[in-house]
Amino acid sequence: MSVKIAPSLLSADFAKLSAEITDAELGGADWLHLDVMDGHFVPNITFGPPLIKTIRKTTKLYLDTHLMISHPSQYVDAFIDAGSDMVTFHVEAEDDPKEVLTKIKAKGAQCGMVINPDTEASRLEPFLNDLDMVLVMSVFPGFGGQSFMPEVLPKIKDLRDLGFQGEIELDGGISPETAPEAIAAGATVLVAGSAIFGTADRRASIAAIRGANKEDSVAG
Repeated sequence: MSVKIAPSLLSADFAKLSAEITDAELGGADWLHLDVMDGHFVPNITFGPPLIKTIRKTTKLYLDTHLMISHPSQYVDAFIDAGSDMVTFHVEAEDDPKEVLTKIKAKGAQCGMVINPDTEASRLEPFLNDLDMVLVMSVFPGFGGQSFMPEVLPKIKDLRDLGFQGEIELDGGISPETAPEAIAAGATVLVAGSAIFGTADRRASIAAIRGANKEDSVAG
């Protein structure tokens, strides 16, 4: 399976956001990862549906919206209406996961759930049949620039052993140096922030991360 690269917009220069998105798209990005933080579930605050609506007008890239918020059930409709293709939310959030999944599916978007580094994959077992993707955090959510945590990688096998057949995304500390471990463990989507937007040549950076996958080494 060809690994997908999802640049994390949070690491982009927001003063020239449209140009940054275009640069990532032309550089070979498959998805665009949108980190939404509420200042409660995590200690940082980022952006909401109005910005995503603007982003949707800027790009045809698949918009992968990661809700790091306490009450996702209240907001999923707005994020989907703004143009999100996939909405993922944390199993650790305060709302009933089944309720949130039902709302996402009713709006016709794809749905995913997220587990933090200290949450076992088995916590998702009751929901796996309803998910298009599981996002495994390889750092604790809330801030960019953290170091990759290889100890979370066995969770990918755990998810497959539980019968999950959808996408498995890894987010946190992904770079050309850490991507080989993630891909070898079975990740199918890699989120990278500063490793892409923190470099001058986004095409080369995306190719370097994707190049860790031997199947993709010619593509770039």
